Amino acid sequence: MSGRFVRASKYRHVLFNPSAENILASSSGDYTIKIWDAEAGAARLTLKHNDIVQSLSWNAAGSMIATTCRDKKLRIWDVRQEKPAHEVSGHPGAKNSRVVWLGELDRVATTGFSKMSDRQLACWDVGAPREPIGGFQILDSISGVCMPFWDDGTRMLYLAGKGDGMIRYYEYVDDKFEYLSEYKSADPQRGIAFLPKRGVNMHENEIMRAFKTVNDAYIEPISFIVPRRAETFQGDVYPPAIGTKPAVSASDWLAGKTGLPPKINLESLYENGAVEEVPIDYKPPPTTNPVASPAEPPKPKAAPEPQPVATPARREPAPSSMNESKASMGAMADRFADRDEPAEHDDEDTSSFEEIPKPVERHPAPAAAPETATTARMEEKTAGPPISKAPTATTST
Repeated sequence: MSGRFVRASKYRHVLFNPSAENILASSSGDYTIKIWDAEAGAARLTLKHNDIVQSLSWNAAGSMIATTCRDKKLRIWDVRQEKPAHEVSGHPGAKNSRVVWLGELDRVATTGFSKMSDRQLACWDVGAPREPIGGFQILDSISGVCMPFWDDGTRMLYLAGKGDGMIRYYEYVDDKFEYLSEYKSADPQRGIAFLPKRGVNMHENEIMRAFKTVNDAYIEPISFIVPRRAETFQGDVYPPAIGTKPAVSASDWLAGKTGLPPKINLESLYENGAVEEVPIDYKPPPTTNPVASPAEPPKPKAAPEPQPVATPARREPAPSSMNESKASMGAMADRFADRDEPAEHDDEDTSSFEEIPKPVERHPAPAAAPETATTARMEEKTAGPPISKAPTATTST
């Protein structure tokens, strides 16, 4: 900084105002944040804290700052008034906490620790930050501090763990952070930074690019790419982004003027043409690309009015009483009954099965019965020839 910015203790954080030209915020060990006019090289404003400032983040208009402190407080500062608009209790753990403003939204996200040293994530309403929206979300039990980074174009939050090799990313939907996926590496990062959106490779569908330090030896780039095969500009994932021109000058900002910086149409960069500025409230036209977009899926057709669902014929509703149960069982029995049977039956014959006639019973002949003709014939066949009476012997003399 050319030796023009002098403080009594070493700097801890340095962050430029995203809207005003040459306005810079810095924190140090004297428990303060100083707002500098970089052109004049002088501190114009001072934000006093009760302990070491652990992180800070500007809003999109550059009029407010969110800070976390070692006293476990989350503060929303009206910078030019040099006093906090809100001061609430943040994460209860003793380790460091981080904060990031969610672009043009009136929300901030914080990371910190619970009393049991679990890593946490929280979303806060800037207008009423008494409690986090939906409470504190537990991430894991790793000891490294989570460094949050926000992408306003895709509304995604990136969490990089200090001392580990993971970078998780979430989508912000309805005041909740929905987990998408994570990047894992065996090389832990000590620090990390993200490239502005206007510098990504849109021809490869790259939506973010990070640079992490590895073992204090080299810097490794990490690309986050949407897996699409389209060879045309993807307007749904590349909305207008912040350009290089400020909204107001340093003197105007110090005088109380506020504004959002102008945006540029990223499609002009995709075609290697001149940079095209667009209005702040500009919305890109719907894309004609046939490839479906995961960020903005096509709207479903209007559903027809609901119709009653037909109940299967064989599935009867459960009877609510014993009489209904008997009637239901009787109806089921009639369904399978023989349709050719006469309508009227005798009281004794109520079966639906066909009755088989019984065979005629044959009784054996009694033992003392007289002889029949058949018996006589049987005896004639088995009997031998008749034996005649022997002749009387004659004695001769």
